[in-house]
Amino acid sequence: MIDRPKNDIVEIFGYAPDDLTKQARTLWNLGACPFINKSCTKSNSEQTVVYGTCSVTTTFGDCIICPNRIYENKYQSLKKVAIDAFGSDIEFLTFEEFIPRRFSVDECIVALGQNSGKEVKLGNKLSMDWVLAKVKNGELIEYVGIEVQSIDITNNYRDNWYAYKNLNENTTIIPRSEHGLNWANVHKRLIPQLIRKGLIYAKSDLVSSGLYFVLPDIVYKKFEDVIGNDIPLVDHKAADVLTVHTYKLSDNVEHGAQRSILIERELRFELEEFSRRFISGANLPSGEELDNAVRKVLGTA
Repeated sequence: MIDRPKNDIVEIFGYAPDDLTKQARTLWNLGACPFINKSCTKSNSEQTVVYGTCSVTTTFGDCIICPNRIYENKYQSLKKVAIDAFGSDIEFLTFEEFIPRRFSVDECIVALGQNSGKEVKLGNKLSMDWVLAKVKNGELIEYVGIEVQSIDITNNYRDNWYAYKNLNENTTIIPRSEHGLNWANVHKRLIPQLIRKGLIYAKSDLVSSGLYFVLPDIVYKKFEDVIGNDIPLVDHKAADVLTVHTYKLSDNVEHGAQRSILIERELRFELEEFSRRFISGANLPSGEELDNAVRKVLGTA
């Protein structure tokens, strides 16, 4: 029996890392992502090894670290947004599905993103993860934006990963992974980026449902560390409203099968309130805490 560590990789190419079934190991050999049906984009810095790591353990539970993991079941998470924003009776198409039918389909939702056509870019620095465009009789009628986030890791899981790559019936111990989670990115990059993009969507005459944010629930809880978990919710869609869909991994499954992602929370609130709480710092430390921290460094505490 394999002795798996507490700090561990949870999924590689969509399967448990110790899964030796043909389904799992075929994807290892191909370096293929089962959720976007393309080559995996997670590799080492030299681009010589494709890691295929979808999720890892954290102190808060198993957490997705690759946004492509959220696209399981043919972009079901994006389709959920489309239904919420536009209704359930409009056909959902990827860009590749849309092109041959663009002059024959009466009405549809077209997904524009890195894995479907290309991302919508503004200048050289700002890219929108996904735009779902409602097209009717060849004309753009309306659209909605979606930001999809996971979380970056710190350090590495190299020894842990290679142990699973070379796994055989004689393996008894797997070395612990050295990964951590880059929670600082929530404060430094993710929240400011979300606010900026949300403000842009709010200015469009063709956006009536604002910006959607899709991410693991564990990661969103880190957002709540900054903005608080008591932000007032609204029950309407609007250009200046942010809608959040959080997901978690299902329970473990037998080898040869994949865990699914489950919707955990659906939240809707005003972008202005979200921005205000980030700026004012709902959970910022007090000035007294800062005073004591300075004294501690000086050795005068």
